[in-house]
Amino acid sequence: MNERILIIEDERGLAITLTDRLESEGYAVTAVRDGEEGLQCALRDPFDLIILDLMLPSKSGLDVCRELRQHPCLTPILMLTARSQVLDKVVGLKVGADDYLTKPFEMAELLARIEALLRRAGQRPTSATDAHRFGSLQVDFRRTEVTRDGNPIALSAKEFLLLRYLIDHRGETVSRDELLREVWGYGALPSTRTVDVHVAWLRQKLEEDPKRPQLILTVVGLGYKFAG
Repeated sequence: MNERILIIEDERGLAITLTDRLESEGYAVTAVRDGEEGLQCALRDPFDLIILDLMLPSKSGLDVCRELRQHPCLTPILMLTARSQVLDKVVGLKVGADDYLTKPFEMAELLARIEALLRRAGQRPTSATDAHRFGSLQVDFRRTEVTRDGNPIALSAKEFLLLRYLIDHRGETVSRDELLREVWGYGALPSTRTVDVHVAWLRQKLEEDPKRPQLILTVVGLGYKFAG
């Protein structure tokens, strides 16, 4: 196994418990207790997964997640939230978290989420080519860059992965359930509305006229098709 996991959690007892259990499962674990330190650590060293607490000293989990995705860093992020932080869960997913777990949680549930996120990261489809051009739009998977006429377009990690899946299945009608399963993986919000919202965000950023999309088409009653 030996996948590398970064834990950014300021609650000392929980950080120790998580570290001990994950190391006993065969993971290589690094734990830090400060948001800014966690951000720099994630940017400096390669990790396979980040467990990120929402409430942190010096820099919040939301800010850490947002800044990681802007670099961009596509490492899967599992966000830990308090039961009362419903709005922050939604915001966390929007700024690029891949999944969230509400405290207190069972260790078995955490391990299942971790395994699912690592599995999804390892099974992402690969395109025949790393770079694609659709009119003035350029998508470079190797560099994780999307530009229009040379100007960068900022996508969240989930938006980028959704776009990649659609391009990898270009010309195919892909159902919402398939997208939810293949892009979000186990433990994501159990609603196809999640997919619709992210598609709408992508259209706002990529389409010349989001109300009359030419790239990401809706196939009524079935799902979406990338027709670029």
